[in-house]
Amino acid sequence: MAKPQLPMKPTGWFQVAWSDQVAVGAVHAMKYFGEEMVAWRSESGEVTVMDAYCEHLGAHLGFGGHVVGDTIQCPFHGWQWNSAGHNVCIPYQDRPNRGRRIRTYPVTERNEAIHIWHDVEGREPFFEAPDVFASFNDGSSAADYYPQQRLFRESLELHPQYVLENGVDFAHFKFVHQTPIVPVFTRHDFAAPISYVDFTITFEGSDQQSIDEVRSGVEAINGGLGIAVTKSWGMIDNRTISAATPVDESTSDVRFMVYIGRTPGKDSPRAAERAAAFGDEVIRQFTQDIHIWSHQRYSDPPALATAEYEGFTA
Repeated sequence: MAKPQLPMKPTGWFQVAWSDQVAVGAVHAMKYFGEEMVAWRSESGEVTVMDAYCEHLGAHLGFGGHVVGDTIQCPFHGWQWNSAGHNVCIPYQDRPNRGRRIRTYPVTERNEAIHIWHDVEGREPFFEAPDVFASFNDGSSAADYYPQQRLFRESLELHPQYVLENGVDFAHFKFVHQTPIVPVFTRHDFAAPISYVDFTITFEGSDQQSIDEVRSGVEAINGGLGIAVTKSWGMIDNRTISAATPVDESTSDVRFMVYIGRTPGKDSPRAAERAAAFGDEVIRQFTQDIHIWSHQRYSDPPALATAEYEGFTA
């Protein structure tokens, strides 16, 4: 029996690929929001995401289509389409078909990922996708971290809202991750499309510890429902990116990325191995969350405990 679902057409930025999946000249087929799409990178390096079917006779551009300069060429009759979705060449006619256009999507690339803007009302983007470095305004960059580590899970029965709600769910750490962490929330601000969740960390049995004495915590910036970035401080320096993108009316793809910080003066092969091991552990804990979400039924209204009410209802 199908699980009850929230509507799977949210507005915002959603990851559809990693940048290295769409090299110069590459065409990448995919399906999101119930639509067949292609991503392709022109010879000048620009990424375009558009609906997959040629407006001529409906050939799928992801199966045999190829990049020619700054256009994608249909494998069926060679019609060429530019990054705005306009036909610019019919090879056996002296002028293009100016009356037909393939739908394209606003695209942004950051943190080695390709995101598209989705809005059923067709509006232009009204907020930016968060950047795991620049958005925290602390001068950090990818050069300060070891290479990105990744997780990708396809077509899971979950809604992106599950991932966002997890950010305010203090009680799951003990039962899902078997850790004694007790988050103490210092901020959860969902007043705008870009939202924020900050918490400091205490541990079970340390009830007398004041927040001022805590020396570790997490800052999270959420870009709508599609992408969340986190910065951890006071512990092993790490940044994470979680991205959930609806595929159709019941499933989503989930991607998770981790960066582990380099220590100046201690950037040895052994340090890199330890960093990779810690990154693997962060990813392992995220898979524990995914296991719950992919079998979860959305409860509306939920039976919240008093202590949970403020965070979840925000």
